[in-house]
Amino acid sequence: MKIDTRIRAVDLAPAVERVWQASGPKILAIERRYDPAAGAPVFTAGGRYTSRGWTDWTRGFQYGSALLQFDATGDRRFLEVGRRGTLERMAPHLTDMGVHDHGFNNVSTYGTLWRLAGERRFRASPWEKRFYELALACSGAVQAHRWTALGGGEGYIYSFNGPHSLFVDTIRSLRSLAIAHRLGQVLVEEDGTRVSLLARLVTHALTTVKHLVVTGQGRDVYAVRGRVTHEAIFNTKSGTFRCPGTQQGYSPFTTWTRGQAWAILGLAEMLEFLRTVPGAELGPLGGRRRIEQALTRAARAAADHYIAHSALDGIPYWDAGAPGLAALGDITSQPADPLNGVERVDSSAAAISAQGLLRLGRCLDGRRSPAAARYRQAGLTLARTLMDEPYLSSSPRHEGLLLHAVYHRPNGWDAVPPGQAIPSGEACLWGDYHLRELALYLQRIVRGMPYLTFWGAA
Repeated sequence: MKIDTRIRAVDLAPAVERVWQASGPKILAIERRYDPAAGAPVFTAGGRYTSRGWTDWTRGFQYGSALLQFDATGDRRFLEVGRRGTLERMAPHLTDMGVHDHGFNNVSTYGTLWRLAGERRFRASPWEKRFYELALACSGAVQAHRWTALGGGEGYIYSFNGPHSLFVDTIRSLRSLAIAHRLGQVLVEEDGTRVSLLARLVTHALTTVKHLVVTGQGRDVYAVRGRVTHEAIFNTKSGTFRCPGTQQGYSPFTTWTRGQAWAILGLAEMLEFLRTVPGAELGPLGGRRRIEQALTRAARAAADHYIAHSALDGIPYWDAGAPGLAALGDITSQPADPLNGVERVDSSAAAISAQGLLRLGRCLDGRRSPAAARYRQAGLTLARTLMDEPYLSSSPRHEGLLLHAVYHRPNGWDAVPPGQAIPSGEACLWGDYHLRELALYLQRIVRGMPYLTFWGAA
């Protein structure tokens, strides 16, 4: 990736405005046409959103997108779409015991409404605010209950695959535990045992970076620093790590780039959140210095790997080790080609990573790190690429906002256009959502508004 060292956030103001202009009609089009009984919209085929039953993990992005649109534009139509959808459709997700997705579904909806109400962006009664708080407290505790203890102080929120499986994706679901802890919630287990949600958040994060992010700290000597594994598999009887795995990447020993993106953004957000936690609360968990050093080391390694292995314009291919990349030559010396006919790019991974790079740069700014500017400028460079053709979709005939995203390449779930050899030209709901979140993040910086955090109402 060639980083533009001169670009500023303010330079992207026109591009951010283009995002919101394109975004609003697409949200309303989906709201008018899509049948909620069909399941959550997941990705587009022929420009129209369709579903793919797995864990219904994208419903929160649908209504969360409307709330981000309201946040950015003040258009109350989108507030009502998001508020009504949250009230009518999101309740089952609060007590969903079978997934690791609470931070996606519930923080994007109940959490955004809580934040907006706390920022007085709309008039909410004390009872309405309390409703959002109770929902978020419940969600955080339910998510924390899905727990595998490994012994030796390690443990994790296990994936929908079962207690043996740790996904890197879940690092961003820790937001649900963070908000619930801030609201004073604890998890009550058998015999009235009270479990700290902050303790589970920290333990999961440390277990994730130990087993899923190669940091060059002495293990996996054959691996490349910053490579991110999608899944770690454990023997739940002994607590022993057994092997890496993947569901959506090319192999357990390559980097599925959307998993890497979740790591970059999720770790950066956890670093931001932990700085607001009193040191006395972190002391029993290993202390602020140890925790932040481990998370920072992993976030920087993943970010460096992303920058080194993405295309010249910052767009990654769907897996850094995908077999067809060899036929494309040196992908780092040329812009990504979504129509190359050999391997898929993943714009959704780029949108997630862009925000993560920006947040990581800001975290390091506070420490006067020389790397801070590098990550910040990489995030801005990547945002500029995403907010223009061929990635930003301005066509009213296409319900997607961010084109050339990928869902599940190994399963062949993505639509292949007529005459093409590989999927291209389609969107996914998390890609659209995270482009909107990226645009809102930048808009607040440009306009001197309060910094965007998921716990903003606090």
